[in-house]
Amino acid sequence: MTQPQGALLVGSVNFDDAETTMRTASALLGGHLRRIPDGEVGKRFHWIMFQPDVLGQADGLERVGADPIPFPAGIDARGLRIAEGTDAAGIRLPALGYASAAIESYAVFRRLREEGAIAAGIRFEVALPTPLAIISSFFGGDDRAAFEPVYTAAMLRELDEILAAIPHEELSVQWDVASEMGIIEGASGYGALMDAWWDGDVFDGLVSRLATLVDAVPAAVEVGVHLCYGDAGERHFVEPTDAANLVRYANAVVEASARSLSWLHLPVPIERDDEAYFAPLADLVPVAELYLGLVHREDGAEGAARRIAAATPFAPEFGVATECGIGRAPAGSTEGILQTHAEVAAAW
Repeated sequence: MTQPQGALLVGSVNFDDAETTMRTASALLGGHLRRIPDGEVGKRFHWIMFQPDVLGQADGLERVGADPIPFPAGIDARGLRIAEGTDAAGIRLPALGYASAAIESYAVFRRLREEGAIAAGIRFEVALPTPLAIISSFFGGDDRAAFEPVYTAAMLRELDEILAAIPHEELSVQWDVASEMGIIEGASGYGALMDAWWDGDVFDGLVSRLATLVDAVPAAVEVGVHLCYGDAGERHFVEPTDAANLVRYANAVVEASARSLSWLHLPVPIERDDEAYFAPLADLVPVAELYLGLVHREDGAEGAARRIAAATPFAPEFGVATECGIGRAPAGSTEGILQTHAEVAAAW
């Protein structure tokens, strides 16, 4: 069978609003897409960086440090801690913001579909971070283990709100999995950020956490997993030797999950157009849809074609994507990246 099999937008897209994202993606990619996200616009532009400002409103949580750490879009990047004498189990969190954003964007998606700007049968895609990302990024010490179940319950409430508001047959949910790969790879230079905090086998703990999130999505709703090595400043927190750890983790999660994945996304560094990187894909368990993040802004369709040729001997079918979202790509480059998706998906 020829390659590739469609395209996936991983989540963030560098447009100002959801309507522009959806209209442009539909116009440029058309039948290559099975689902369309809202582009993670607004406060989600910098992925999880807005969460400390949300969580800092809760009684029993304090910001670390006396002075705000300025971040773009007015975000305070300081971390968090549980206040002295506070029982973490009793902390009541405000709405995290993911459900309200999804519901608002779904209304735009539905209107555009009714207008004919989005084809019937395309689903609305909601990307959610794993709780581990927030815990590892913004908490430290014993607070991690104490607060993790509180935050996980809050994220699952956000998911339930989304599930209650959006028809299941129109919805796709993607779990964004980045910090987990840093822990697996033993990323150095990040202090405790990439350290596990639970007793028992570290890898097994990562598998069980992600499998629980996958299984929280009902069978009628599509569920995908996006594995990631980070893109802060368009750089990884570690450069993988090859796809072996991605495959190992994905296989274990598929085995541990009660339901099947609708799709799996794996990143491909721009430097890797060699067969050695892709060879572990031969051991990947079957998934309904596999997407390889081999589209890069810097070398466009030509570079993607080289990576497709190197991957094809080891993966019988796959679609194309970028390594991570493109929400923080340079201004003015977004339409070109989307056009590259379409060019590559149509050329093979």
